Amino acid sequence: MTKSEDVLAGQREFLFPAVRPLYDQPLVLDEGEGVRVRDVEGREYLDLFSGILTTSVGHCHPNVVERVRAQIGRLGHTSPLYVTEPQVEAARRLAEIAPGGLSQTFFTNSGTEAIETAIHLAFLHTGRSEIIALRLAYHGRSFLATNLNAMKAWRPLSSSFPGVKHAMTPYPYRCLFKQPCDESCGEAFARDLEDIISTTTNGRPAAFIAESVLGVGGYIVPPPGYFARAAEIIRSYGGLFISDEVQSGFGRTGSRWFGIEHWGVEPDIMVMAKGIANGMPVGATITRPEIAASWTPKTFSTFGGNPVSMVAACATLDVMVTEDVPSRAETRGTQLSQGLEELEDQYDWIGESRGMGLMQALEIVHDKHTKEPAPETAKALLEAAREEGLLIGIGGLHGHVLRLGPSLLISEAEVAEGLDRLSRACERVERVGS
Repeated sequence: MTKSEDVLAGQREFLFPAVRPLYDQPLVLDEGEGVRVRDVEGREYLDLFSGILTTSVGHCHPNVVERVRAQIGRLGHTSPLYVTEPQVEAARRLAEIAPGGLSQTFFTNSGTEAIETAIHLAFLHTGRSEIIALRLAYHGRSFLATNLNAMKAWRPLSSSFPGVKHAMTPYPYRCLFKQPCDESCGEAFARDLEDIISTTTNGRPAAFIAESVLGVGGYIVPPPGYFARAAEIIRSYGGLFISDEVQSGFGRTGSRWFGIEHWGVEPDIMVMAKGIANGMPVGATITRPEIAASWTPKTFSTFGGNPVSMVAACATLDVMVTEDVPSRAETRGTQLSQGLEELEDQYDWIGESRGMGLMQALEIVHDKHTKEPAPETAKALLEAAREEGLLIGIGGLHGHVLRLGPSLLISEAEVAEGLDRLSRACERVERVGS
């Protein structure tokens, strides 16, 4: 029995079956550095998915590792009952880069908890209890979050959380209003949000929540003008706009620190996680002081804001600022996008390449004319990429969108290498299908 087989036998015996690895033959990883990881047998892979966009400055970045090592040997845990310098410093650093007046943060352990905090806060601030999300949204795995999700694979229960409604996804590739989709479609999608409020709520929504670029839904970038109008609409009804930046935050979309800034919109509440601490468990909900003050009941997160995770966040942010990751993501994202567009031109089963910065995707279809999703082909490409030593992700409503989100510090040569490996994977799929 190989080491991989031994570990996988333990996985099957001791973990929930719901903890489902990505590949037909699951990959057992052992170590990583930068954009490279190795499995327990020593085979190396180029990682262009970075733990679902989480190892934002690369695996085991030495600055982050050293500061975490020093902190855990000094003070590992206190709980928020006590004040620590790392938590205050992490919150200060977030306030420095957050848009507009967002300046006060509540720390938790994950994106799901940050979403829960944001929704709870919106309810407390407005005194209301209805919320609108988007179809194809993904906001986490708690009971409330899975009801905010709007993809059947991520909704394990048939019961619904009262007051959750879903508006039409601003999805340019599959736009129902016009092809090609343009700014007028942004207005049309936003009007659907108003229709949802008028017809399926009591007209007093607490908030509208949306990912600035839909992540699990397939890296869907809305048409121009959508978020400006959506924010205007929800506020006209007295509600708040919550921007989910769990995947799209921290320079990922290029040229800006957060995805929502590309549309010139300042959210009332913003949610972050994943890349904030390069793999350490941190979720963060940031808002304006007058909204934060609405939370007067007792609340607590035992591990939220713990010194080790906060030092990891500060170290990661230091690297991000020093390396100017928004600019790096824009430059390397352009290189990656151009390579994906060449593949789109070459294969009829790649319906669209899309994304922003280092958040790029390929929508896999049966052919460009029908645009019918082709999850089998997408799965074949995922597996073929692994055979070429390349790790990427998969998403979309039908599991038909390939997702790429490498370290924000990836080099020009590494992007070129990734595109070369992906091209060879596409050739494998093409040969099998022909």
